[in-house]
Amino acid sequence: MTMPYDAESETSDEALLIRYADGDRAAARALTVRLTPRVLSLAQRILGEMAEAEDVAQEAMLRLWKIAPDWRAGEAQVSTWLYRVAMNLCTDRLRRRRSTGLDEAFGDGVEPPDETPGADDRLRQAERANALQVALEELPERQRQAVVLRHLEGLSNPEIAAVMDIGVEAVESLTARGKRALAARLSGRRAELGLSDDD
Repeated sequence: MTMPYDAESETSDEALLIRYADGDRAAARALTVRLTPRVLSLAQRILGEMAEAEDVAQEAMLRLWKIAPDWRAGEAQVSTWLYRVAMNLCTDRLRRRRSTGLDEAFGDGVEPPDETPGADDRLRQAERANALQVALEELPERQRQAVVLRHLEGLSNPEIAAVMDIGVEAVESLTARGKRALAARLSGRRAELGLSDDD
């Protein structure tokens, strides 16, 4: 059964997952288009490495497809379940990195320079994004997860609590400490990054 795109975009994640479990390929496509970019973004911000983030997003989606036939409606939001799976996969990869050492995990650690010519604004945005990523990677793991989920992925505190399997007060504490730590790490670079007091 093929549905118009508008109808699919208004259908809940759970309804699409249930339709997929019943054999509806269009529902699988719609859910993939909707959820994969969000999981990929989350994984990239946690891991700081796009290739690994792509692997995590793919594995998380595969796990979603596997549990689809057993999905119990109303117990959890599909996106919350998927974020939790992705977060666990990221945590596993970060632990493996620590045990193998950075040189082994990243090869020589040198990435080819980006040769794409761009305007000053794009360069400034890239510098800001890089500075933010570096600062995020310096945060303790749980603070980084909470900050990414709240301030970059836009989840509510109760949603983050469900993803991280902690209380809402713990989420508030982690995000507050993480945000303060980020501000402290970036404060000396505000002028260099072209940030005003409003940014």
